[in-house]
Amino acid sequence: MDKLVILNLGKGSLQHGFPLVIASLQSGERHMQFTGSLAAAPELVELYRRWQLLYELLYKARAIKMRNFQAPLIDEDEDEDITIDEADVTHVSDTEFDDICQQLQNRLDDWLDFEGFRPIERRLRKQLHPSDEIEFIIQTEDSELRKLPWYIWQFFQDYRLAEVSLSSLNFEPGKQAQNRAKQVRILAVIGDSTGIDTEADRRLLENLTEAQTVFLVEPQRRELDEKLWDKQGWDILFFAGHSCTADDSKTGHIYINPLETLTIPQLKNALKRAIEQGLQLAIFNSCQGLGLAAQLADLHIPQMIVMREPVIDRVAQEFLKHFLTIFADGQSFYLAMREARERLQGIESECPGASWLPVIFQNPAQVPPTWDSLVHPHKPTVPMQLSPAVRPKFSTLLFASIAIATLLIGVRWLGILQTLELKAFDHLMTQLPKESADRRILIVGADEEDISSSRYGYPLPDDILAKLLNKLQSYQPSVIGIDIFRDQPVPKNAPNSYQALVVQMEENQNLVAVCAGTSLETSIAPPPKISPQQVGFVDLYDDWQQTKRQDDIVRRYLLSRSANPISKASRCTTPYSFGWQLAYRYLSAKDIPVETIGKDWKFGSIVTKRLQSRSGGYQNLDAKGNQLLINYRNTLQIAQQVTVRDVLDDSEYFNPAWVKDRVILIGVTAESVPDIHDTPYGEIRGLFIHAHAVSQIISAVEENRPLLWWLPQWGDSILIFFWSFTGGGIVCLWQNPLPRGLAVSICLIVLYGGCWFVLTKGGWIPLIPSVLALVFTGFVVVFFSRYAFATKSN
Repeated sequence: MDKLVILNLGKGSLQHGFPLVIASLQSGERHMQFTGSLAAAPELVELYRRWQLLYELLYKARAIKMRNFQAPLIDEDEDEDITIDEADVTHVSDTEFDDICQQLQNRLDDWLDFEGFRPIERRLRKQLHPSDEIEFIIQTEDSELRKLPWYIWQFFQDYRLAEVSLSSLNFEPGKQAQNRAKQVRILAVIGDSTGIDTEADRRLLENLTEAQTVFLVEPQRRELDEKLWDKQGWDILFFAGHSCTADDSKTGHIYINPLETLTIPQLKNALKRAIEQGLQLAIFNSCQGLGLAAQLADLHIPQMIVMREPVIDRVAQEFLKHFLTIFADGQSFYLAMREARERLQGIESECPGASWLPVIFQNPAQVPPTWDSLVHPHKPTVPMQLSPAVRPKFSTLLFASIAIATLLIGVRWLGILQTLELKAFDHLMTQLPKESADRRILIVGADEEDISSSRYGYPLPDDILAKLLNKLQSYQPSVIGIDIFRDQPVPKNAPNSYQALVVQMEENQNLVAVCAGTSLETSIAPPPKISPQQVGFVDLYDDWQQTKRQDDIVRRYLLSRSANPISKASRCTTPYSFGWQLAYRYLSAKDIPVETIGKDWKFGSIVTKRLQSRSGGYQNLDAKGNQLLINYRNTLQIAQQVTVRDVLDDSEYFNPAWVKDRVILIGVTAESVPDIHDTPYGEIRGLFIHAHAVSQIISAVEENRPLLWWLPQWGDSILIFFWSFTGGGIVCLWQNPLPRGLAVSICLIVLYGGCWFVLTKGGWIPLIPSVLALVFTGFVVVFFSRYAFATKSN
């Protein structure tokens, strides 16, 4: 598998919740771990039981139509609330069943969108790509949780090459001897098949290529035990017939013949021997196999496939046919399972719920096998035979360059490369030269000690905030921005202190307050009576939606917005951002004009380039409002920082000279107060992002620090064509692989260095499309040249 995700849910349960959830991600030698939690969801248990009841009724209805035999469906002791009236069997509504399926899916998605689990999903999505092949293992001992069809979670709809499996909390690698036969050895046990058509399974197993199948038809216990002890070992154990799970959901029974049933513990020694001899996979193509899987997991068998619920012949046969055919054709174990399971949806008009039945039980310590690895456990690597050197024709070079460049430009236009380009942009940003903190900005942050109950408390009381403003004003700052919501008194029983604070805001025109949100439900109002000209919104916009949930990095800053998209009912109606208000007042105090040129803002002589729908690596960007691409300052600390108590207590850590003629930002820096956002430089508080935006504008005006810019689409296209032609040209000039590889490496270094150098001047030019154009064109030219040479030789 490309990626392995293990979601350890601990010893929690759906009834009581999961206080500690650990997600581990393994990719090659990289290993990451994230933690979170999940709330209790007893309604999921009830929903599944309702689904189970309807499924049982539909199952029995189909069974009546197909045969007179009726297999036992539910142990009467399993759930006294579930009973099946024979008169109701033929009056089951498929629509009602579809409705409960949808309810279950919606509730599962809602449960997994819990705030304690959301960070885990986000971090996984940031590390995973939809093209990754993902083995997703869920570790739990909760029998109710194991019954849930996890593959209906939206995550698995977004990652089409991912498949889920179950596992116990405790596991260890088993000691296995590999089967050295040149065939896959299968022990097929055909148990009690009363009322079941097992002939289809038998024919399928007999016709498998590179497989030797030994059949045991309704064997006695001793006969089965002896076969499991076979010295040659088995690769696959297959069982077809009747089986069930006891009311404890942990004990499975298989009916090996009409008169005899067995549990896994009764075959424990024989099964352990078979596993030691190389048994890789057990397939129980029979009813209610979760109990069997739980017991086999204790023996550390590598992989199992079982059915969650009772299963009719048609479903069992179709699944086995699809799985073994796809698996034997070379597909990986997990993808073969997913495709076989999903193909069962095609028969759900006759067999409702079929695609929810098969489930994998996996030992995380074992690597899932491939059919080829079962046939050739030690298959040697065959060295690749190189074709003779061929000099491509110029016409081939020209055609390939134009074709590859055009294809990449089209793919880029559709936004397929957007996430990669944004990641490359982030990387280059972190490689820019280090910069010093901006001395024109001072941040007064309330840290953990400031907001502690022994100090000022949280939120900061109005009287403390008023004292802070009064003291800072005495040092003659250029502008003060208060990144603290104050739409009502704090505390609520101290209206006089609140009124004093509001009056101070009204009387000082260099104060900027904040509001947030664009709707009545989510918006937060500014302080009452303050002039609308002294209010800025603090909303920050990440790329979570833009990248289709691939990352949530803040790369853009909304300077201003028009009135059209904002609800009239919003409590925050200012068209200007917090950062814009601070920069505007700072520059105005120095008699530097701020105006609009067309749809762009002009600060002094500097025009900020407004983000358009297609800007740099952005494609189909929602470009409403005047958005600025943030040129973060590459520094550990954007500005001088002091605490609230430093200012109020005249601490030695505070110098009043730091205030005069500067931009002052007041906010909360305590980590216990959540305000964290992802940026190219890692996680940064929103207060500091506003400081970066202010610094970017005033630095551009006063220091000529570059704002970020990008080429028009035709300019990017020219660069892509250039590098495409370069890649093909390298192949034409050098036939020897070593000089070719060296030339390509040099070009990649030049390309990377060029993109970095241009970014130091503020320019964002296409790196990822250019790299792909350079490499792909070279491969295509070589391929077509060798193909033409081979055709001519023949």
